[in-house]
Amino acid sequence: MEQIEILYAHFSFFSYKVISPKKAQQKDSTYFGYAKKTMIAENRLYFPILLFIYLLFWSSQFAISELLWDYNTSTLSNSTAGLSSFWINRPSLAVNSSNFYGLTTILHRGNAGPRFLYGFCCSYNATECFLGILLYQNRPDRLNGVINKPQLVWSANRNHPVKANATLQLGQDGNLVLTDSDGTLVWSTNTTGKSVSGLNLTEMGNLVLFDKRKRPIWQSFDHPTDSLLPGQNLVSGRKLQASVSASNWSQGLFSFTLLHGSFAAYTDTDPPQYYVSDYPDSPYFSFDGRTLTALHYPTTSTAQFIKLGPDGHLKVYQWSVIDWDEVYDILAPYVRNWGNCAYPMVCGRYSICSNNGQCTCPPEENFFRPFSERKPDLGCSQLTSIYCNSSQYHSFVELENTTYFAFNINHELISSRLWLEGKKLEDCKRACLSNCSCKAAVFEYDWNGNERGSCLLLNEVFSLIDDGEGGGKTVFLKVQNPSKAQIQFPTIPGGTRSRPFKVIIGSTLAAFFGIILSIATFFVIFKKRTHESRKTGDFLDLEPILPGILSRFSYNELKIFTEDFSRKLGEGGFGSVYEGKLSNGTKIAVKQLDGLGQVKESFLTEVKTVGGIHHINLVKLIGFCAEKSHRLLIYEYMVNGSLDRWITHENQENALTWHTRQRIISDIAKGLAYLHGDCSHKIIHLDIKPQNILLDQYFNAKISDFGLSKLIEKDKSKVVTRMRGTRGYLAPEWLSSVITEKVDVYAFGIVLLETLCGRKNLDWSQADEEDVHLLSVFRRKAEQGQLMDIVDKNNEDMQLHREAVTEMMSLAAWCLQGDFAKRPSMSLVVKALEGLVTVETNLDYNFMHVPEIGSGNQQRETPISSKFPSILSGPR
Repeated sequence: MEQIEILYAHFSFFSYKVISPKKAQQKDSTYFGYAKKTMIAENRLYFPILLFIYLLFWSSQFAISELLWDYNTSTLSNSTAGLSSFWINRPSLAVNSSNFYGLTTILHRGNAGPRFLYGFCCSYNATECFLGILLYQNRPDRLNGVINKPQLVWSANRNHPVKANATLQLGQDGNLVLTDSDGTLVWSTNTTGKSVSGLNLTEMGNLVLFDKRKRPIWQSFDHPTDSLLPGQNLVSGRKLQASVSASNWSQGLFSFTLLHGSFAAYTDTDPPQYYVSDYPDSPYFSFDGRTLTALHYPTTSTAQFIKLGPDGHLKVYQWSVIDWDEVYDILAPYVRNWGNCAYPMVCGRYSICSNNGQCTCPPEENFFRPFSERKPDLGCSQLTSIYCNSSQYHSFVELENTTYFAFNINHELISSRLWLEGKKLEDCKRACLSNCSCKAAVFEYDWNGNERGSCLLLNEVFSLIDDGEGGGKTVFLKVQNPSKAQIQFPTIPGGTRSRPFKVIIGSTLAAFFGIILSIATFFVIFKKRTHESRKTGDFLDLEPILPGILSRFSYNELKIFTEDFSRKLGEGGFGSVYEGKLSNGTKIAVKQLDGLGQVKESFLTEVKTVGGIHHINLVKLIGFCAEKSHRLLIYEYMVNGSLDRWITHENQENALTWHTRQRIISDIAKGLAYLHGDCSHKIIHLDIKPQNILLDQYFNAKISDFGLSKLIEKDKSKVVTRMRGTRGYLAPEWLSSVITEKVDVYAFGIVLLETLCGRKNLDWSQADEEDVHLLSVFRRKAEQGQLMDIVDKNNEDMQLHREAVTEMMSLAAWCLQGDFAKRPSMSLVVKALEGLVTVETNLDYNFMHVPEIGSGNQQRETPISSKFPSILSGPR
């Protein structure tokens, strides 16, 4: 009705203008009657014209609104020069996608065809959000306000998704910073001090930080993730890294780069295994031997991009009417001999891919089984794990007329220690057996008939290829005989488990009198200190022991900084830790010591220990408070908290990747090595456990809580002290009260094992009583050769690196030896993690066995031996 009334109003107004006012004033009734009839006739004549004008008016109104929308999103919002430099992730814009449910737009650029959007794209409930660039095709049906099937072609935080209310800020210092909702620093452009004046999203989809002269300071085209846009270059030294899967955007197994003037597609392992190495040619890109440039082909086509997929394929995708189509597989011409079988994970690990695409496990059922009978492409697992300390039981499963994708690749790309030429078959097999890291060998005889050939050693085994044409290649898979896989442990004579009766009686009486003496001493000291505190006004004088760099805070100041201790981060045996913020905005962690007798001792020990040392893997002490009865320590704030909350995760989003766990373990080892060997005094921590390992925003690990530490002179190797520490992490030699820094090595071994297994050492929630103690489970699974059964099963990434994980477990076993003299020093552990030394093989898995005094357990350093670089060392 409103539209009809408006139309009528327009009609009346127009009609009034058509009739001349002079005619309306005529007094002649005849003429007036004629005029009236004329007006009605003219009204009828102009009605269709008015209707057309009305429709044209409303269409113009809609066009203007559309023009304003385009102007706001593509003209005003393609650059931040003069606009807001602070954005909050609050998903609202609807999106039609199987991966994303909401968007937060920051910048927008595009035309009638391909469009780019820079902002946050989030999963359901915004539990995982990525800051990135989305490509989508503009469609006529965009009237419903829905962006249709956008593709994430670049992401800043693919390995660290954020949540709702995460923030992006372009600071005055020129640095673009992404921060999660809890304050964690996730990503930045590292452009501090580079005269950045604004942020721009170009028509090609390139995110650019520019200076006052519009010159690029930083651009997303220089930091590709898994995709290339038309006009984007890939140069030598940069690479594309595929995602784990279509729903997991973190970095996966496959990478693509340029090497020696050719394409190079490979697995991101140590060392890498190449499956394509060739000089390409295609209308979808240009390549001059040094730079690959993605092209828009044909030039009249719709939105288009190149992407390295989780399956290792490098494909061109193009928008086609209602969805994205795969229009070209770039690597296909270079794997035509084997088709899909040439891709490393087409059939999973250890599985054989035949020409028709079928996947089967090796025929020897005693050694291999499929992960899933219904999904043979998931690969095969070894029934019995391979152990370096039982190499005498290693043998090979021989697969004739079988080859491997990396065998025919340019041999210059293969490490010289893995590619052997002119070798006999037995030499090839012997080389693999003598190298613990070798999992398989591929051999092919030369054509000259001299019984020699080429040999490829494999540190990781991906999909195998059935060479039905009889190419002459043979694959030898290293296996361990399951009937001889039981690890032999030394039998402990019954007499060594018991002590003489007199020793027991003497120890009991000594302990009793010791308790009585301790109680008496406690009261004397307490009375004396109470008198001295009253005499000095209850103010502790710490100047003689404190280094000058520490700041002294008053208790009232700390109450203000912590908002009256309202935000508790955690608590331990000697007090609680609270979150605070200094007046300059720096976040701090305030440790408030509670209790009586041990408070001052713990306080002084921690101040003396941490206040005078500095190391990247030790938590930094900022200051202290010693006022009346208050004893507080102020530390740097560690945003990701303690390691224990990440070890015993309850959901997948809190699970640590294998490489993150590697780095955490290495950081702990380096911190302990510094305490034990590089300080002016040897410092034994005495309370290494996950709760005392803190993680910063980048998951770098730092050792904390030195309240129980013991300082030892450099020339002393042992110290006598009362038992201190946490149950479950105490080395067996604590029973003698004579300890060395090797008690920290023992505790480190437990933390290492907990980190790999994703559970506590003492877990009373286990249904089976035998599984409560992790060390007992570790020993049992080692005897059964099934160590992967105790590795974190909730983490897919850990399962993908099973060989490296089990190899690191042997390092844990080395650190857990009951005889402290057989444990490595922490400096030796660091070298083992770096691949410089080999892990001891003659290990006793009865970790609580302490040899008799005088049986040779003197403090000594384990001899260093060289080793072949292996997965244990990580990338070098």
